[in-house]
Amino acid sequence: MKTNGTVSQVGLDSHRKFSTVTARDAGGKIVWRQRLEHGNRKVVRRALGEWPQGVPVILEATFGWGWLSDELKRAGLDPHLASSRKIAAWRDARGIAKSNRTDADLLSELWSQKDRWWEVWLAPPEVRDQRERMRFRMTLVRLQTGMKNRIHAILHRHGIVHELADLFGTAGRRMLQRLALSGDERLSPTGQSTLKGYLQLLDSVRRQIAKVTREVRTQVERTPRGKRWCTLPGVGSILAHTILAEIGPIERFRSFRHMASYALLAPRAYDSGEERDEAPQGRHVGHIGRRTLKWAFIEGAHGAVRSGGRFRKIFDAYTDGGKKNRNRGYIVVGHELCRIGYAMERHETEYREEPPPRPGSSKTRGAHPHAPSETRSAKTNRTRRISGNSRPGTGQPDVAMVVVG
Repeated sequence: MKTNGTVSQVGLDSHRKFSTVTARDAGGKIVWRQRLEHGNRKVVRRALGEWPQGVPVILEATFGWGWLSDELKRAGLDPHLASSRKIAAWRDARGIAKSNRTDADLLSELWSQKDRWWEVWLAPPEVRDQRERMRFRMTLVRLQTGMKNRIHAILHRHGIVHELADLFGTAGRRMLQRLALSGDERLSPTGQSTLKGYLQLLDSVRRQIAKVTREVRTQVERTPRGKRWCTLPGVGSILAHTILAEIGPIERFRSFRHMASYALLAPRAYDSGEERDEAPQGRHVGHIGRRTLKWAFIEGAHGAVRSGGRFRKIFDAYTDGGKKNRNRGYIVVGHELCRIGYAMERHETEYREEPPPRPGSSKTRGAHPHAPSETRSAKTNRTRRISGNSRPGTGQPDVAMVVVG
């Protein structure tokens, strides 16, 4: 393209089979438009190689953006992700009808905005790999739960009652194997073959879950961050891997409040009108964020409450000993886990039940190996012996120790 030298920003509206591209110059004028077919990866790379090096390319954070952002980086371009919700609201506010061409044009305008209100984090390939492994295990666990429910349904339909606490434990599996292989008269031939097939599928899924779990634990144990998160009560290898895969580098959060909001653990109130002294109305945790991260912290909150200690005290204080608002109590504990986890990441320290002493407190005085420690009361008495009293908050005597003149 002859006009590539004037291109300063590119908008790319990505779909499953193709992308619509709009390029603009520094003055905001459209230089060219292009349709990029995804069928042949070599053709895609050749087309991207014709674009000017280092130009920012804005694409929406829709399904399948990962491989396309990798190809953009490979071609020497600068990809950025835009929030789909914010772009849709921006388009609707301007009264523009949606189309592939319009979306590409709008995306190409974003780089000229005064601030990057539209941008969301572009996860690197290693983080996306962690998320893919995590979601694969979650899918396997859902399949396992679904097959167990269907096995329960088979027994229920045929009126087979048992007194086992765990149908899929050692004794339960022996009973299910007998039903699937012995031809019990209570179970029809179709029910018998169906039960046998579900048991075979369940064994296969369990082996897959065990394999992925071993991989996750090995990966967590090899990293200092993973070991650090595992010291937090209620958080094991699986939850630590989930949290790390969802948050990415901790430096991208300005404070734990931003991380709690990202994890959907920061309740918000949407009340309006006259102010009242009662609790805020319509208070909920929101819906824009990482739902998987919220699940991980809530799941960890259940384990932390069971382990006792400070998290059990927080839960009991909010729920009156577990008598009311139990679900919100777990959200409160999950919020506290998020806060402490953020501090652990920032300071690169493991969890301790007792918080570390603040700088300047009595516990930190006398830390020098050649300086004996002195308690607050001893120092106060020593000051009073010298001057009688001291000015509050300064430690300095009321009267001058040396009088001049």
